[in-house]
Amino acid sequence: MKKVLLFSLCLIFTLSVYSQDRKNIFQRIRDRYTTIVYDTIYIYQDTTGTYEDNQLAEEEIDEESESRFGNIPVPFDTLDTDDKYHKVVLFDDNTWAFFDITKPILPDTLDSDHWDTDQVHTYRDVDLKNLPDEVDLVLIDSLHGYCIPNKGQIVSEFKYRGRRPHKGVDIDLDLGDPVYAAFDGVVRVALPTRYTGGYGNVLVIRHANGLETYYGHLSKYIVNSGDVVTAGELIGYGGSTGRSTGPHLHFETRYMGQPFDPQRIFDFENGILRCTVFTLRKHYFSINSHYGQSDKESLAASKAPAPKPAAPKAVYHKVRKGDTLGGIARKYHTTVKKLCKLNGIRETKVLQIGQRIKVR
Repeated sequence: MKKVLLFSLCLIFTLSVYSQDRKNIFQRIRDRYTTIVYDTIYIYQDTTGTYEDNQLAEEEIDEESESRFGNIPVPFDTLDTDDKYHKVVLFDDNTWAFFDITKPILPDTLDSDHWDTDQVHTYRDVDLKNLPDEVDLVLIDSLHGYCIPNKGQIVSEFKYRGRRPHKGVDIDLDLGDPVYAAFDGVVRVALPTRYTGGYGNVLVIRHANGLETYYGHLSKYIVNSGDVVTAGELIGYGGSTGRSTGPHLHFETRYMGQPFDPQRIFDFENGILRCTVFTLRKHYFSINSHYGQSDKESLAASKAPAPKPAAPKAVYHKVRKGDTLGGIARKYHTTVKKLCKLNGIRETKVLQIGQRIKVR
């Protein structure tokens, strides 16, 4: 029994050392011959430098690797672990090695202010008048990139839609199309339709610069509250859940809970970011302020009054056999006296089948 235990321990130690050596060799190969896209390793031919430089580098790696292992193994697949940034790389010679995919560096305090995973909007107590007149937001830098959530056509902009403010943009897509995180961040909200109303299945991601991005009407989301996500990471699939008339992505950008036109940041048509540092001005939070206006036009538009609410439409009841004024009044939660006043009739009026009675 002791011999078996001793043999097992020696075997585990040998495999761990071998795996570490393999990882070191693979690290050097990867630096020159591979690129990582989230959870997949892609091999590519290095065309930088001169032919002689590449030949020297290949010979240097070949000599070291062949002295230990013979021919260089080729990575052909990756396996997930409990940590999505920690993968197992499989080689074509039936060996493996651990590999760490770069995890975004984010402040530890990202979830310390107004962090609520059960409410889509969490800055309800923040008054617009208390926000600064302008703030500079660093959107990307050498460590943090960006991605267009979906490269579709804008079918509804950040404007009034009728008399209702539309506080984001709608991006046309097909059911099941991929949706990507716009920037590095932490998922604050991942909630299904029954908790979000018009948003349907929705994700809200908080970013290090104070922004939050919203992704609504998803058919499915594949991340959870508290997950760290990387710009361009697949987070869900397009759908038509919630208050939606067809598949599209409802995308919002908010600062301290206040929405502004996402097209001020993204050029969705060309799939690029408009700037690396964005100056967010208070008047941008007005639904009348949108991309394409000058600051002077935006400021003037932000002071425009909201559209007056539409007058309620009249409601009529078509008299059927057996209807009475009392029965109609009960059905529409009103009184016979009010019905008579609306229609200019007396309480003793005999109703005719097919007659239209105004009830509101």
